[in-house]
Amino acid sequence: MNDELQQLKNLGKTSAQWLHAVGIHSANDLRRLGAASAYSAVRARGFRASRVLLYAIEGALLNVHWSELPPAHKALLNAQVEDTQVRNKR
Repeated sequence: MNDELQQLKNLGKTSAQWLHAVGIHSANDLRRLGAASAYSAVRARGFRASRVLLYAIEGALLNVHWSELPPAHKALLNAQVEDTQVRNKR
């Protein structure tokens, strides 16, 4: 199977399956939603994804390895996830 998501840097079979499960099937879907919202959707679905998935998605969107994201960028992503979770609880 030629999975577009698996062709992106950092994303493997499991990451792609989780993203598909929440309705993200292409790089355009991922760009439209953004890393924080995509990660939050995966977590809300009950998958036990760590924050590395958040960084991996962002790295995929930027075409860099997730470990190359600067700490300040990771902190911003974490804040966005927290904001998303707060909004979803309302």
